[in-house]
Amino acid sequence: MDSIDLEVLRSASRWLAGGQRATLVTITRTWGSSPRPVGAMLVLREDGLVVGSVSGGCIEDDLIQRARAHNLQGTLPEVLTYGVSAEEARRFGLPCGGTIQVVVEPLGAVSGIDALLAGVESGRLMARQLELRDGSTTVREAQPGDGLSFDGERLVNVHGPRYRLLIIGAGQLSKFVTQIAIGLDYQVTVCDPREEYVGEWQGDGARLLRDMPDDAVIAMRPDARMAVIALSHDPKLDDLALMEALRSPAFYVGAIGSRANNQKRRDRLREFDLGDAELARLHGPIGIHIGSKTPAEIAISILAEITAAKNGVALPDGVRIEVAKRDAVAPGCAIA
Repeated sequence: MDSIDLEVLRSASRWLAGGQRATLVTITRTWGSSPRPVGAMLVLREDGLVVGSVSGGCIEDDLIQRARAHNLQGTLPEVLTYGVSAEEARRFGLPCGGTIQVVVEPLGAVSGIDALLAGVESGRLMARQLELRDGSTTVREAQPGDGLSFDGERLVNVHGPRYRLLIIGAGQLSKFVTQIAIGLDYQVTVCDPREEYVGEWQGDGARLLRDMPDDAVIAMRPDARMAVIALSHDPKLDDLALMEALRSPAFYVGAIGSRANNQKRRDRLREFDLGDAELARLHGPIGIHIGSKTPAEIAISILAEITAAKNGVALPDGVRIEVAKRDAVAPGCAIA
């Protein structure tokens, strides 16, 4: 889950424990453009202090005014819709006439916030169900494919571990990928058993493993919220790890290298009995074609492709490095 939303849950738990009134606001539907996705949350304290975000700020301002005017003192959840008219869209700062529907929920002892937070912080994917008719809640474990649902009477929102990224290799490029990935709210693990690389590793916020990468992949049990990328340039480290990752539900598996090295890698992986469907999941050469030269630019290229995969966006062939470089070669020339 978004780290902002995790802080929402922590703040809500802390305020309730301190005997303060708090209101949870969850986006349940959007029309047109919206600054925040469905499922995003904020929590509002009775004095107007807010943590989290559901818009660019104007909806938050309206909710704060309501809280300070004691207009959010109800005992049952309610549905609010912002931006129905063009005038409201302008007032609430919604781009392109967008509309946002939210559920406003007074929190209390029966809200299940502590149970939800405990599950999320233990690394589990959790679902919280809210009945609007009486404000009762149920907290349970969720499945990776679950998502927010709202039928006007029952709201189910899914909370859980943020997306994970396993980077094989602790070289210079990995440091830039780590920095950007952490900024994108990935939980980053870097794996490299080579002493000459890990001795001076500097990757604040990332976990460093010195296991063999294939063992790390198995131990981390990749799911649909995890990406695995091989940046070591060492087949002894990359190949077995990629084999394990390609056989997992990981949403993205990629490896750095030239087009020629990528083909050699695929040939080696076939020897591990990987089929065409599994090999088709391998992104390589990794990243998208943006003319990147420096490690920082290459890192941006890699994270751009991973972001597209995470969001279910099919990139055109023209931005794939293999296709772009092939098309850029003049007739009669060759490039690796």
